Amino acid sequence: MAISEDSESLFAAAAASSVIQSGSSVRRRPSAISAVATVEDESSSEEPVPVRDSGSDVDDSVSSEQHVSPATANREKNQVHDISATKFAYRPSAPAHRRVKESPLSSDNIFRHHAGLFNLCIVVLVAVNSRLIIENLMKYGWLIRTGFWFSSKSLRDWPLFMCCLSLAIFPFAAFVVEKLVQQKCISEPVVVLHIFISTAAVVYPVLVILRTDSAFPSGVTLMLFACIVWLKLVSYAHTNYDMRELTKSIEKGEALPNTLNMDYSYDVSFKSLAYFMIAPTLCYQPRYPRSPSIRKGWVLRQLVKLIIFTGVMGFIIEQYINPIVQNSQHPLKGNLLYAIERVLKLSVPNLYVWLCMFYCFFHLWLNILAELLRFGDREFYKDWWNAKTFEEYWRMWNMPVHKWMIRHLYFPCLRNGIPKGVAILIAFLVSALFHELCIAVPCHIFKLWAFGGIMFQVPLILITNYLQNKFRNSMVGNMIFWFIFSILGQPMAVLLYYHDLMNRKSKLDQS
Repeated sequence: MAISEDSESLFAAAAASSVIQSGSSVRRRPSAISAVATVEDESSSEEPVPVRDSGSDVDDSVSSEQHVSPATANREKNQVHDISATKFAYRPSAPAHRRVKESPLSSDNIFRHHAGLFNLCIVVLVAVNSRLIIENLMKYGWLIRTGFWFSSKSLRDWPLFMCCLSLAIFPFAAFVVEKLVQQKCISEPVVVLHIFISTAAVVYPVLVILRTDSAFPSGVTLMLFACIVWLKLVSYAHTNYDMRELTKSIEKGEALPNTLNMDYSYDVSFKSLAYFMIAPTLCYQPRYPRSPSIRKGWVLRQLVKLIIFTGVMGFIIEQYINPIVQNSQHPLKGNLLYAIERVLKLSVPNLYVWLCMFYCFFHLWLNILAELLRFGDREFYKDWWNAKTFEEYWRMWNMPVHKWMIRHLYFPCLRNGIPKGVAILIAFLVSALFHELCIAVPCHIFKLWAFGGIMFQVPLILITNYLQNKFRNSMVGNMIFWFIFSILGQPMAVLLYYHDLMNRKSKLDQS
């Protein structure tokens, strides 16, 4: 006799059996009994003999088949068969444990049975943050200033705005160089000219910021634009150089593989450069995959979300982060326990701001820009929040920069015989330099905190890779990532730069 494999059918059959044995009629809906408690006789094709209970109306329904229709008789027979199956399933000798199963809270199953716990986390999160909001308002009052977004002091940053507009000169200069090379007005190598143009695109904004007393957000914005222009100019020059080499190989009659559907035609077009400079990518190519049309309603909805989440960021910074930072001490000079308490208290609002920043820039803004330009490849990030190692995180959280690093730095290093480990170290070194420029220059402070934080990722990559290899299918590396990156690293950097900036301002006031 073969019994259904699902253990839940045993409980359903047992419940049905108790109802039948209590004297209820078998003339009821052919429901779960026949669906979950079927018994097959593997040794004989004959119908099993039903076990009759005295006082039941089974005898009346089975012995008088000549007075009912065939369909009714067949249904009555199946119900009697179900009674027999139910009684067999409820026997003490029937196995109650038939398969290997994990507990719902086991590590392999927790993410498949997490809906209720997720709802609990949401409820607790709302309750805790509601208390923090009330406590903050009771302690500090309403701290949002009327001139938070724009004030008369913002007019002093007009040199930075003019510098940002003038950055368009450098892509145009790179286009002129490439056009002259295509027309063979100048000969190879032109790498010196491109190095001069790209370097000037970064040095010029640095000098403007250092010579003006501008606000920190304005300086950060200008440096981000300058770094993006530098990365795009490098990609433009490197890609055109490679396309010229491929064109020379074709002219020599060499066969080139077309496994990647590459377009080997070398053409310097100002239209393609202009599209590349405003497209949400750092890797140049003459043509990109395009979407069929612009969804105007979708763009409007994303713009509304962008405004809302930008306001949320400003509210958290003004109402929560500023009071915590202003009431703190230098984390490396004060009391250790007090510094730990400040870092932990700052970690939650700082994490909210960082997540909002990621959502606003990498999801909303880049997708809006891509939709307006009909830019097809919108893989601006992957599921970095599931990263089990720091190496996975850096590969997934910023895909435009990652693709640039792979295309124009990592693989060129490997092709020139540089070991893999050294190539990774070079990539982090370049990233650390640009992080330091984007933060230290607007602050007018060069303490190398950002540089050290990025370079510290290298040993963390080795540690988390080792832990992932040792404890496979575990989230140990993911927990380490969240703790060091969000709970410890970012709040510590905020406190360090704030107090160094305050010390600089106090020295300037005394002088």
